[in-house]
Amino acid sequence: MPAKDDCDPAEPAAVLIPSTDLSADIAVFEAAGFMLVVIFPADDPHTAKMTGPGLALEISTQSHTVAPTIRIPGLEASVRTSAGADLLRPSPDPQYPDLQSQYVFTTGGDWGVGRASMQYRDLLPDRHGGRVIASHIRIAEPGPVPDYVHHHDIAFQMIYCRRGRVEVVYEDQGEPFWMTEGDFVLQPPHIRHRVLNSDDGCEVVEIAAPAEHPTFIDHQLTLPTAKVDRDRDFGGQRFCFNRATDLPWKPLATGWEEQVNGFSQATNALANVRVIRPAASAEPLAGTSGGDLCLLFVLAGAARVTCSGGQQRVGIDDSIAVAAGDGWSIDEPTNDFSCLHIELGDTS
Repeated sequence: MPAKDDCDPAEPAAVLIPSTDLSADIAVFEAAGFMLVVIFPADDPHTAKMTGPGLALEISTQSHTVAPTIRIPGLEASVRTSAGADLLRPSPDPQYPDLQSQYVFTTGGDWGVGRASMQYRDLLPDRHGGRVIASHIRIAEPGPVPDYVHHHDIAFQMIYCRRGRVEVVYEDQGEPFWMTEGDFVLQPPHIRHRVLNSDDGCEVVEIAAPAEHPTFIDHQLTLPTAKVDRDRDFGGQRFCFNRATDLPWKPLATGWEEQVNGFSQATNALANVRVIRPAASAEPLAGTSGGDLCLLFVLAGAARVTCSGGQQRVGIDDSIAVAAGDGWSIDEPTNDFSCLHIELGDTS
């Protein structure tokens, strides 16, 4: 994982609050004068950290506490008071999960509500052992998005605009801008950003590693920032935004072509992301999965994908994750077939 720089100040002691409805409880404490500072995971939050008048809270649907429980930095051992209140040491830093790569085919699926009222469809339910999350996200209502300035403790994160438009703004990257269908954004570790507005039935594909990562809310920074530094280093990566209309199509293999963005250079070859499509009489297109993720997400048309996990005819919005080390091939594409191809290396 990248260094957190100055993004993670020393945590205060926190009272643990069990919850059965995280969103409702956050609203209760916000009304009482508390501010949300961390929430995770983004696609299906179960834990929130809040600060208020002289007190920090950790609210969690995974907490089974009954009596008051307080986490205290520097405490050498857990202690229970006479009435049953627990004084606990801070939670240990999570270990980076081991890769458990496997073949995964998704089609259709259930949509759930995640952070900032956005709807999520999980493309990788087992998340390769927690190593990476792949989400198809949509913003159901056009207009302002109830988001806030925030940043993520991640090793990798990207967004591909699948449909519609979304307005976003990033730290030190200038004025807000609209992403439209086919555009790419690389969000490096701990870059502050905010989703402002959506339009035209906005949908995106988002990839992040690790799967469960905290989102930090920054109540002090206002975006856009006065400074613009497009070459700024964030945890060893640079922000990258590519418009589909600016990316040329280049020959890839017999009868195929690709549209490649700048993610490889911006991540020091950690990630390679492209759109592929047949250009003429296409021969089978083949490759080998390596690293943490090899994901194929169908943008248009249909084709047949073959790997050791099976042979599958895929159509619009279907996805296939190919197990690490496995070969794959695409053949029998329709003339209008196109596919998002994401290769992510070792993020540990």
